[in-house]
Amino acid sequence: MTIYALSTGPGISGVAIVRVSGKEAARVVKLLTGKDPPSPRLATLRKINKINTSELIDEGIILWFNGPKSYTGEDMVEFHIHGSKAVIDALHASISEVENCRLAEPGEFTKLAFQNGKINLLKAESIADLISAETEIQRQQAIKIMNGKSADKFNELREKLLKILSHVEAKIDFPDEDLPEDILKNIKKISNEVILNIKKILEDQRVGERIREGFKIAIIGPTNAGKSSLLNHLSNKDAAIVSEIAGTTRDVIEIHLVIDGYPVVVSDTAGIRESKNEIEKKGIKLALKKADDADLKLIVIDAKTLDFKGVLKDMMDESAILVINKSDLLNNDLNFEIKNLNHILISVKDNLNVDGLILKIKDKLKNKFITSNDILITRERHRQHLEKSLSYLQKFEEKNQAEDFDKAAEDLRLATRHLGMIVGKVDVEEILGSIFNDFCIGK
Repeated sequence: MTIYALSTGPGISGVAIVRVSGKEAARVVKLLTGKDPPSPRLATLRKINKINTSELIDEGIILWFNGPKSYTGEDMVEFHIHGSKAVIDALHASISEVENCRLAEPGEFTKLAFQNGKINLLKAESIADLISAETEIQRQQAIKIMNGKSADKFNELREKLLKILSHVEAKIDFPDEDLPEDILKNIKKISNEVILNIKKILEDQRVGERIREGFKIAIIGPTNAGKSSLLNHLSNKDAAIVSEIAGTTRDVIEIHLVIDGYPVVVSDTAGIRESKNEIEKKGIKLALKKADDADLKLIVIDAKTLDFKGVLKDMMDESAILVINKSDLLNNDLNFEIKNLNHILISVKDNLNVDGLILKIKDKLKNKFITSNDILITRERHRQHLEKSLSYLQKFEEKNQAEDFDKAAEDLRLATRHLGMIVGKVDVEEILGSIFNDFCIGK
């Protein structure tokens, strides 16, 4: 099937690009322009007409890419036209009349590029990240992944496992033959190296995921402490309902911000208190879960009541700031216990010392976006495959030591498979190639 879609953003623009990819791409060009596709990669100005009529849609640039030397690996054409809705709709309508042509699904051009071996899964994901990047640090990370260093590392580790798997497979196939001592030592050495490499990659403090998804900040506290007011102040808009009625916030309200160039997701949560209302109890449960998942907790309490006990007190750790709001209503000095905590006095209503709170947040952010690792995990999918690969490798080492080679080989196959899944490369036949390269079967 040949697919087509608008590749530039919707709305009025000077230029819009409509892509067509597939076997019918050349026919689409012929039907719309009355001529064969132009020379590959040569910008050519042509009149674009409605199919089967001489009615002009627009005059624009045609760019032709022969498969497999194209983004998707198939024959592909780009129509560079004027970016009005009418022109785009007319072109789409004409292309849809061509047999075996349909509108592309989200991400389908990049999916074709992956399926046709033009890119690996990591690069496909990094392209999506680059398109959606809102901050400089997100752009830099997406480019870093696109450059292929992470994919090269995962492929390198996978190839090492394939190498030792071929040795173990040979031992199973030829049980009467003793493997040379240096090969046995090499199996242990390489598996240890891969284990250490995976452990190092996993010890990343989730920096890659924080950059991609945003640093998670949860605003937690009792009812009527000013949590929603603080969210609105940080976002500079009325994102949450503010009321003197306790328990107004039932669900979690999230906003995406950029603080000092860092992507941040701030969550306003339900007030923590004893409640018999089932809906409010569910909201409190969600609030506690958000606090557990957050990179930073802003525990907001009212200076007038200083309600800081129980579950809120238990939350105070290295990833928490005690925010004492309504400081203008503070009747007495803070007690010794609170003074010793990481705290700050503010008044959202009077905009007192909120900048000081933002500075405290920035300090926390800077420390959380630093890593010495060159290889970054940007998605939970990568982390899960690495953890599973590590688990199977550790099982392999135990079984290999016990000379239970059949079961050890299976653990090694699974470890290799999970590494391959990160870049989208899983091919058992490669093991056979490695066996033939390293062993003389007919000896």
